[in-house]
Amino acid sequence: MEITVNTTMGEMLQYDMGIAYVLMQCGMHCVGCPSSIGESLEEACAVHGLDPDDVLNEINAYLASRETV
Repeated sequence: MEITVNTTMGEMLQYDMGIAYVLMQCGMHCVGCPSSIGESLEEACAVHGLDPDDVLNEINAYLASRETV
């Protein structure tokens, strides 16, 4: 699955729950909030004052490390 800033939080977490840890490390502690599930990564980052490209880079780094293990 390719994750972009338009991917919803629900889609990402359904794909890999480990992404929740990455999001929390970035400062997004609402990962379990029901209203966040339908938000895109970009929308969720805007609510938290985070740069979506930075968060996306962290998610992709996590996914890349998972694939090499």
